[in-house]
Amino acid sequence: MVSAAEPDTMANPAQGAKYRGSIHDFPDFDPSQDAEALYTAMKGFGSDKEAILELITSRSNKQRQEICLSYKSLYGKDLIADLKYELTGKFERLIVGLMRPLAYSDAKEIKDAISGIGTDEKCLIEILASRTNEQIHQLVAAYKDAYERDLESDIIGDTSGHFQKMLVVLLQGTREEDNVVSEDLVQQDVQDLFEAGELKWGTDEAQFIFILGNRSKQHLRLVFDEYLKTTGKPIEASIRAELSGDFEKLMLAVVKCVRSTPEYFAERLFKAMKGLGTRDNTLIRIMVTRSELDMLDIREIFRTKYEKSLYSMIKNDTSGEYKKALLKLCGGDDDAAGQFFPEAAQVAYQMWELSAVSRVELKGTVRPAGDFNPDADAKALRKAMKGLGTDEDTIIDIITHRSNAQRQQIRQTFKSHFGRDLMADLKSEISGDLARLILGLMMPPAHYDAKQLKKAMEGAGTDEKALIEILATRNNDEIRAINEAYKEDYHKSLEDALSSDTSGHFKRILISLATGNREEGGEDRDQAREDAQVAAEILEIADTPSGDKTSLETRFMTILCTRSYPHLRRVFQEFIKMTNYDVEHIIKKEMSGDVRDAFVAIVQSVKNKPLFFADKLYKSMKGAGTDEKMLTRVMVSRSEIDLFNIRQEFIEKYDKSLHQALEGDTSGDFLKALLALCGGED
Repeated sequence: MVSAAEPDTMANPAQGAKYRGSIHDFPDFDPSQDAEALYTAMKGFGSDKEAILELITSRSNKQRQEICLSYKSLYGKDLIADLKYELTGKFERLIVGLMRPLAYSDAKEIKDAISGIGTDEKCLIEILASRTNEQIHQLVAAYKDAYERDLESDIIGDTSGHFQKMLVVLLQGTREEDNVVSEDLVQQDVQDLFEAGELKWGTDEAQFIFILGNRSKQHLRLVFDEYLKTTGKPIEASIRAELSGDFEKLMLAVVKCVRSTPEYFAERLFKAMKGLGTRDNTLIRIMVTRSELDMLDIREIFRTKYEKSLYSMIKNDTSGEYKKALLKLCGGDDDAAGQFFPEAAQVAYQMWELSAVSRVELKGTVRPAGDFNPDADAKALRKAMKGLGTDEDTIIDIITHRSNAQRQQIRQTFKSHFGRDLMADLKSEISGDLARLILGLMMPPAHYDAKQLKKAMEGAGTDEKALIEILATRNNDEIRAINEAYKEDYHKSLEDALSSDTSGHFKRILISLATGNREEGGEDRDQAREDAQVAAEILEIADTPSGDKTSLETRFMTILCTRSYPHLRRVFQEFIKMTNYDVEHIIKKEMSGDVRDAFVAIVQSVKNKPLFFADKLYKSMKGAGTDEKMLTRVMVSRSEIDLFNIRQEFIEKYDKSLHQALEGDTSGDFLKALLALCGGED
């Protein structure tokens, strides 16, 4: 039996646990005085909205209930009814939402979600997937009290299928809450989930419902870890592959809340405000219901995940009294402090510990073809390019479904058979983005990277982003091979090329990376603490700076450019522990230009290389126009290394698959070739 730690803050923290809400009991609280102030604010022509929002957002929910009672005693009127009458629109919905007890607020949201034509499934999913057993029981009782109806019966009447069954299971509020987990049962659940989905023709949804609907959060976290080790894919990938529609969305929400309820809400808030238009109902519901539970954790995760504070996003996305009230509930701007809350820093530290233990298998999407016949492939390619017109489909099909080693064999066979250079023939037959992609795939990886570096330094201006992307992410063997390829192809050393095309600290960083001398051992804890201290001093957040700045800068560069990945992960952990800051955010804040970009790329690559490349792919397709060069470079260079993992990170972060993004942003034969490399729809 093992005891599992609880990484996310629960609604009712255990005795001694830190309070993580942003709204606190108001000191020297006097409900009668507050009732009078609200009455005065609503008396006469027009209402004093500023006074109303200031008072209500400064009181806890329990205190607001006392104000309601005092208001009725003093004036014989219902405070909520008066507020509804005096206020309008989103501001009214927010203020009235704050006046209800939390369980009644949830009950009202669910009633609205299932009333009238159509159902707001997203609202049902959000509430029922995220609430604790106690909160569910209170919600069911509040619904009965407020509407004299049975919540389960109403949900059954408004939903159907497996989605309905899982909602009913969650409504029971009977999730196990034992902290002690049986390792045997974890293994059994992993096997049952695997057999119910991946190994079965069709899916046994009942197993997913039973396990995800009833097991404790602690137990399920271990199940998810073991599932990844056993199957090589996260549970989310299996859910997306095996389930569909609202049922799939509900199960993914349950998994997210099991992993981290605050992270689930941070994501919901971000999606409510990103893009055109704001989903105000979602924004109001979350800000109201989490303000006394885990708003501080949500804020911290929001800033870490989206590189901006929740406060700043609300400020830019809303207006008027509505904005002021939301900002009061938010409780502070983390961009101003740029700092972890101490408790969240420790959660981040624990997450590093967990990630250091888990070993995710890296997988490409392009594998060697079975029954490979270079002779047949060479003939098929020659036929595709012979005569009038070109058969692009055949070229794409062969080249994207062979490994790089097999493509080199095809090149050699093509020359032996036809006395012709396959690369030259391809160049003359295809053009544009497709040509760049296909010719890139035909080059050995080191020669391809060498060519990308050469192009980045050619002509007027330097493509610093390409230099950083390649040199910051390749391992020692890959860097050494690139050096050899560069010398062979361009009769000049890569170091000399970098020296003549870059300058200052940026040049020193690139040359250090280009030596391919990164240590390859594990971590050294004592050294990691020293390295973290150097980082704290150079980033100007150490209590006691020591040594001159120039030597510190050199040491910081040496640490990031030469320490092993496992060691640097430990350095980043120690940095959080020592300072309550995340090293990546402080580099972004304290540094600028190419030096900042290079250091950030190294840190992101160390933290999660597939996520680094998922971000690159997203940025290459974001907004007006596509950066085809970056898109091609990543798809070609990662297709046999970790493109499968990049796909998983892409859908997890951006809520759409890489396949969908490619379809929406590219076209024609270029799209066909990219989709073949992508290797599947998630």
